Amino acid sequence: MMWISGGFVFRRGTSAYHKLDPRVKLLISLLMFVATLLVKAVYEMAVVIAFMVAVAAVATVLKRVLRTMAFTALFSAFIFGVNMLATRNLFSSTLYATRFVAIVVSTSLFFITTSPDELEQVMKTFRFPRDIVFAFVTAVRFIPVMMLDTIQIMDAQKSRGLELEKGNILRRVRNMIPILIPLVVNSVVRSGELAEAMESRAYGAVPRPTSLVAYRAGGRDVAVAAAAVLVFALTAYSFYYILPLHLP
Repeated sequence: MMWISGGFVFRRGTSAYHKLDPRVKLLISLLMFVATLLVKAVYEMAVVIAFMVAVAAVATVLKRVLRTMAFTALFSAFIFGVNMLATRNLFSSTLYATRFVAIVVSTSLFFITTSPDELEQVMKTFRFPRDIVFAFVTAVRFIPVMMLDTIQIMDAQKSRGLELEKGNILRRVRNMIPILIPLVVNSVVRSGELAEAMESRAYGAVPRPTSLVAYRAGGRDVAVAAAAVLVFALTAYSFYYILPLHLP
């Protein structure tokens, strides 16, 4: 599980991509996400995925992105199989399967290179309600904590003789109960501690609280954003108007 979570959890980095304005990173991820929805051919999807891999290499998170792709490949294979049974069309089944991988990677690139603090500032920039911002950012912060709790509880229960890998499906589901109950209890206790911390800091006392950090896009951020939009426009134009004329 820790191997899987490493492909989705933020870790601080020193690459030029990490230092970009979070709004620019969000724009790049959104453009890649839209591109995955617009493509209509497998070779086009391959180009989009190759661009995502290149961005991951620049951000020095290529290994983590490949880990994410390996994890989503399991669900992608399921999508491929269902589409093949329903449509008997190899082309569309492959396209839908690879599109799912590309969608997950495009969103993962943003979250593994953007800290929860930056995510909070981005959401505040778009004027989201404060409670929604706090709830979403808190959920993002507690994902790695809950994953670590799950691993620790599983190790503790295994040391007590719990066998999670043996038996049929029903038995394995029953064996998950000793994992879920302590996990739920820990989550309830942690939520109570969080509520006390919020109350001690007078959360909600000020209708519109100010922020300590205000992001301002610099020249490099503007240049990267313009380049991303330009690449997206040229790629979309090539896919819709140039490549179809040269392919049978």
